Amino acid sequence: MTPPQRQRRQPTEQPPPPSPGSGDGKQPERLFVVAGPVGGERDTELDLVTLIVARADPPPSATPEQAALLRLCTTPLSVAELSAYLNLPFSMITVLLTDMLTTGLATARAPIVRQAVADRSILEAVMHGLQRL
Repeated sequence: MTPPQRQRRQPTEQPPPPSPGSGDGKQPERLFVVAGPVGGERDTELDLVTLIVARADPPPSATPEQAALLRLCTTPLSVAELSAYLNLPFSMITVLLTDMLTTGLATARAPIVRQAVADRSILEAVMHGLQRL
């Protein structure tokens, strides 16, 4: 039995890669451009589960990312959810949110903690219901 013969692949015509300044919309912005200038105090403690709520509509001076955050935060959302919705890293979201918190555009609050132990009467009612089955 003879092995199959290899066939040479013909090079296909590839379009040239787009230049960095072509403006086709596919080149993402650098994160330091989105974050803005380094200045001010950034001592706000934001966790993945910290809830963010918008206090105002986006002002005309807001960056597109800040405007998107404010539109998303009409109802409380966690920082992790905001990071996922905007497809930005957690560190980038915390920088944007810290700037928004210091200017008063948004507020941060601790997550709602559920009761650690269920009420005994509810557990007994469930247990009696299961025994009747």
